Formats: sequence, structure tokens, C-alpha cells
Amino acid sequence: MQTGDFTTLIKSRRSIRNWQDKPVPEQLLLDAIELGTWAPNGGNQQNWHFYVILNKATIQAIAEAVQSGMSYMSSWPEMAQARPSPPPGSPPPAPRMPLSAAPAIIAVGTSRTTNPMNEAMTKRAQTDTRAAEMLQWATIVDSRIQSVSAAIAYLLLALHQMGLGAVWMTGPLPQSKGEIEKILKVPETMDIVALIPVGYPAESPTRDRKPVGEVCTIID
Repeated sequence: MQTGDFTTLIKSRRSIRNWQDKPVPEQLLLDAIELGTWAPNGGNQQNWHFYVILNKATIQAIAEAVQSGMSYMSSWPEMAQARPSPPPGSPPPAPRMPLSAAPAIIAVGTSRTTNPMNEAMTKRAQTDTRAAEMLQWATIVDSRIQSVSAAIAYLLLALHQMGLGAVWMTGPLPQSKGEIEKILKVPETMDIVALIPVGYPAESPTRDRKPVGEVCTIID
């Protein structure tokens, strides 16, 4: 692949939330996942797992779990101020298909691992303020999440190259993670950390990116 082709692939990928009513071949999803597993990962542990969901009843059950969790949270009085108002004069958001309309979903899990350094910092943090600060930093730079995120990024590019459209979803999981894991029979040693609905795109979003000068600082 030439650099120009790679640039086009990256810059033309968008998050897709509306799909054609068309089944996605299982083998395409497996091929994309296989490419995702070549992502860099901490200690080469490759502690990710991908659940490919094509069954409509299971997709519907996941969608209902997500909706139930979000409805429960929306009922809180505390949520009244958490809903941002659209800027004046902004167009209404485009309608999005419900999650249940996704032809396929890839649920991404990651294994729980023990980290001797974190265990030492956790014990030390009880009496050592510097160790407590280190423990907080370790939580922020969690290599387990960074590793699976790298795999998801590769996976999304592979799906796009195959003509499929997907969206990386984490927002519903704080409200529905436990229920989704029960539906998928996820073992207790693993956490679902992302949902990726996939299908043939029925939209062509064009949102742009900030100039690199706004997000980059050169340290001389």
C-alpha cells in the first residue's frame, strides 16, 4: 500500500451509526479481527477477546439492556444538568438507528491480569503519599485498556477497508456492562470494554478534525 492510499484510508473512515438492512458475512468480521490482533499490546499478553454477535435475538437483548440502563440513569434528578443544550442555531442531530438495528455487533473484552508493581504500590499507598500518587498515575495509564484500544483502532480501519461501517461505543457500558456480560456468558476473569456495531453503511458522515497545530506541542 502506498502512503497516499494509507492516508486516504485513515482520513475517510468515519463512525457509522446507520446501516443497510443487509447481513454481514461472518468471515469478513473474523478477517478484520485477525488484523486487529496484530496491534501493539503491553507485554505481548494479547489479553483481548472478541465476541462476534450475528444473532438478532442476542443483538435485541443487548439493545434492551443498554436502553434499560440508560433509562434508569436518565430518571435521576442529578441528570437534569448533565444533558448539554445544543448551541443556538445548530441543526438538529441526524436520526440514528437503534442499536437493535445493527446487522452485527463485536463486543470487545479484555482479561483481568495481576500486576506485581500495582500490588506493591497499592500496599505502599496506605502509608506513603508518593506511592499513592504513583498508584493514581498507574490507573490513568492502564496498559490493559491501552492495548485493547490499539486493537480496536486496527479493527475499525480493517472494517472500513472492507467496505463496512462501524462505531466504537463505550458510553452505554457504565449503565449496562453487567447485564451484557450475562447475555454473552462472559467469564468473571474478563471485562467487556467496548461495543462495536457493524454493517454496510447507510450514511456518509463528513465531520473533520482539528488542525494538527491545535493538538500538538513541539518541545525544543
